[in-house]
Amino acid sequence: MNNKQKKIVSMFDDIAKTYDLANRVLSFGSDVVWRKKACDKAYEFYGKKNIDRIADVACGTGDMLGFWQKRAEKKDIFVKEYLGIDPSSGMLKVAKEKFPTFSYIEAFAQDLPLEDNSSDFISISYGIRNVVDRVEAIKEFHRVLKPGGMLIILEFTKREKISFVDNVVEFYMKKILPTVGGIVSGNKEAYEYLPNSIDNFLTTEKLIQELEENDFEIMYNRSFSMGISTLFIAKKI
Repeated sequence: MNNKQKKIVSMFDDIAKTYDLANRVLSFGSDVVWRKKACDKAYEFYGKKNIDRIADVACGTGDMLGFWQKRAEKKDIFVKEYLGIDPSSGMLKVAKEKFPTFSYIEAFAQDLPLEDNSSDFISISYGIRNVVDRVEAIKEFHRVLKPGGMLIILEFTKREKISFVDNVVEFYMKKILPTVGGIVSGNKEAYEYLPNSIDNFLTTEKLIQELEENDFEIMYNRSFSMGISTLFIAKKI
């Protein structure tokens, strides 16, 4: 593991206990809507009532796993195993307290200790930009997914700063978010990292290109809330 990846993991260990509250405050609760949409669309595209495993990579405090479970119950879908994977022991500790019936593994996205063709869904919510070896992770996702399995990515993608709305969003992300995040979490540096990590991340078009180059077919792609968050659903081919 390189030093950059170690620093990112350590930062998430530090903010684990306040991470959920900070997310809700900073997104004005709209991340809940984004997560529900991701789950509903993925279940719709997959079209099966029995699912062996949903693996949530960079699962953090387990939020997305909770949404997978709630939306499955609402749609009368049976999921045999909900599996959370994260390199941060601090985040996993919180996740286990919140959702003790789920399974968990401490591991990196680019090195998943899972069998080939073993998972129906792999999701990663606001975590792919923190993976230093992103293409290696995408290849791992493809390896672990069943044929026809779904990769679901929610992410803050890089914006082209050309409109008034883009400038408003930029001001919020660079000025307001670090201050509020720092107050809630006690770690302002972590929330200064967030907008910088988005600036250093890909555009939507580039991420789609990387997925397609690694044998995924894009099923759905949409931006939410003035382009702050983007949903990608891709099928293993």
